[in-house]
Amino acid sequence: MSRHVVFGTGQIGRLLTEQLVTDGAEVVAVNRTGAGRIEGATIVGGDATDPAFTIDVCRGAQVVYFCLNAGSYERWAEEFPPLQRGVVAGAEAAGATLVVLENLYSYGPPQGRRLVETLPANPTSAKAVTRAAMTDELLAAHAAGRVRVAIGRASDYFGPGATRSALGETVFGTARTGKRAQVMGDPDQPHSYSYTPDVARALITLGSDPRALGEVWHLPVSGAPTTREVVRTVYGLAGHRPRLLAAGATILRLIGLFQPVMREYLHTLYQFTDPWVVDDTKFVTTLGQQATPLADALAATSARYAATAPTTKEPVR
Repeated sequence: MSRHVVFGTGQIGRLLTEQLVTDGAEVVAVNRTGAGRIEGATIVGGDATDPAFTIDVCRGAQVVYFCLNAGSYERWAEEFPPLQRGVVAGAEAAGATLVVLENLYSYGPPQGRRLVETLPANPTSAKAVTRAAMTDELLAAHAAGRVRVAIGRASDYFGPGATRSALGETVFGTARTGKRAQVMGDPDQPHSYSYTPDVARALITLGSDPRALGEVWHLPVSGAPTTREVVRTVYGLAGHRPRLLAAGATILRLIGLFQPVMREYLHTLYQFTDPWVVDDTKFVTTLGQQATPLADALAATSARYAATAPTTKEPVR
């Protein structure tokens, strides 16, 4: 039985762990506190910035997955890189393949272009600069032969576990009651979204296919619908007329007076004011996995919200 270590038990880490268990792997899932329970997996708590801890927990692993995030979004640039360095140390000591989940910050404003892996980094905020530097560190470690690395980039999430995403409680949750959906930017711009089960399955593919190593991959997405189209479908599934409030820069600044974290989203608002079209051709044609059809993914997520009582509290990571 192969041993896999998943750092992070949040919106992707939990699904990834569950899928690995279903696939028959021995799985250790790591978060900060050791809290939570995932059937068939071992949950371990510890400080991922501490190489002594990560080396110990990664011992014997064939694949290590980095799905952690900084504890504070406001301190993302300070807290995130040490987490990655700690996990790199653990994977390196184990001789394991390291699969890293990234976002798309480093590309900066798309300026009308489709997002492809060959676009140069063009970071326009402190978080984006940090993200680009972290990618460079990973690829340098791979090139130096320290650790085998595969990088998967996802867009904004929806699906099981993604309650605090752009399409989480503020769209799927409000659709259950018929209240207004709350989104950012221009809802009539095309926007690629990532379905969380697709992200989890794609990360497993990156960890098992040697062709993925040393490369950046856009994980599969179901095209680029407008956010308004998504809201219309989700509300229709819930049996309500779609209602929508789009928050631009002015509204975000006003909200930021009372919720300072909202000001942080101003730095990446371009993702929602401009076309945000992710090209997953490289992944689909090379590694053979396609995204779940959008209609099916939206229906499954809507059914999940109908069957459960989602919480606005983010899962333990």
